[in-house]
Order: sequence, then C-alpha cells, then structure tokens
Amino acid sequence: MKYKILCSDLDGTLLTSKSDVSDFTISEIKRIKQHLKVILVSARMPSAMTYLQKDLAIKEQPIICYNGALVLDGDKELSSVYIGTDHLKKIYELSEANNTKLGLYYKNEWYVEEDSERVQKEIRYTKTTPAFRPTSETLSDWTAREIGAHKIMLMSTKESADILYPTLEEKLGKYLNLYRSNDTLIEVAPKSVSKLSAIKLVLQEDESLEHVISFGDNYNDIEMLENSGCGVAVGNAREEVKAVSNAVTLPNTENGVADYIKKHLVI
Repeated sequence: MKYKILCSDLDGTLLTSKSDVSDFTISEIKRIKQHLKVILVSARMPSAMTYLQKDLAIKEQPIICYNGALVLDGDKELSSVYIGTDHLKKIYELSEANNTKLGLYYKNEWYVEEDSERVQKEIRYTKTTPAFRPTSETLSDWTAREIGAHKIMLMSTKESADILYPTLEEKLGKYLNLYRSNDTLIEVAPKSVSKLSAIKLVLQEDESLEHVISFGDNYNDIEMLENSGCGVAVGNAREEVKAVSNAVTLPNTENGVADYIKKHLVI
C-alpha cells in the first residue's frame, strides 16, 4: 500500500529536543511532503504547533490539537469538542482538596493560577505563554461565554497525583478521558474524541486509515498506531506502545521518525 498521509505525535516522538525538530527531520519531511500529507497530532495547543508547521513547511495541512479535541485547517475550525463547566467545577473542587493546580486550555487561551517550575517548563518547551488568574475567575468567564476546556492539565507531586488520579477515574472517568502523561501530570480531555477520531475527520474521499503511517510514543498514541496502515513506535516509547506497533524505530533524540522515513519511505 502506498501511504498518502503521515501523522506524527510531537513530544517524545517527532521533536528531537524538548521544543524543536532537527535539521535532519526538516529535510526528510520536505523530501516527502510533495507526495504525502504530513499532519501533526498532539496534546498541544495550536500556537505550540504552528511554529513547528512553519519549520517543516507544512502550514497548508490541518493540525490536530489537544489529542483531537480541536482540529484546524488554517483559520478554518473543522471540529471543536470541549469539557463543560459543570465537569470543570468538579475537577477544580477535587484538585483544590488535593493541593493540585490546574492549567486550563481553550483554543489558544491558556490559564494558570500561579507561576511554577512546571509552568516555566511548558513555556520553554511549547514557546507559548499563559495568562495568570484565579481558576474561579476563568470558570466564571467561561460559564458566561458558554465555552469550556479543550484540555485540562493537573499539576502536582507524584504522591498527590497517585491519590487524585483514581479519584478522578471513579467520579468522572465515564465522562472524560484521563491520561497520566508523567508522574506529576494528569491530562484530561473530552471522552468523545481521540487522535484517531480526529485523523478520521481529516481523511478525504479517496483516503482511508490504511493510507496512514503514524508515529508515537505514549498511551494516547496507541489507538492511532493500532488503526493506521502502519504504526511506528519510537525507541523511547512505552512498552505497551511498542507492543501494538508494526515497527519500532530509533528514539526521538536520535531522529527516530526521520530515520524511519529515510529508510522506508523512498519516493
């Protein structure tokens, strides 16, 4: 099968450093992009992805943000699914009791209550800047605007996250996707969307999932990799991700995606 679309996760996969793609990756994407669509698929907000689209010279392609909760094609919004304020208020209540801080995301809006080492890392890694204000104010604002969160990031210690995660699963797991991105971070997304659902949304009439080659490293990539024509895990991927993949390439820090493209996608 000749692939028509390349879909890649960013952090831990396509990005060689914490915030940038390498020159090797840029050259390989430029080599194939006349023959394959290259679509970035990430938990990031739009502004944390568009600079990478520019570096890769693929700004004409859609981007899948917030693990599929927001899909954009240039200025056109193809899909937008967010967590309503009723669920946001419950998460806020549980997080406050657990000494956990929230990062709230809607389109290109990012709100946090206070600065921290974790927030500074996000700023450095994603080249975006949050607005600082109390979460209660953000919830009031969003209630008045009748909007919600495309993503919530819960920031705490490992010990607090160990306690909070199962509580959230028990009380809200049936409504929301909960994903532990590392020991201290819990990400929350709408239940009805995923990276896979978003990829299906951008397929054209003459395209199917069999035409997709995808790359990933983490739990939120499993469904995408399992259902693509070819799913490739980078060498640093979780073992569960490697287990469902068709192939495993080098780690992201060794240009795993670009190396696989060079060896296997001969145009």
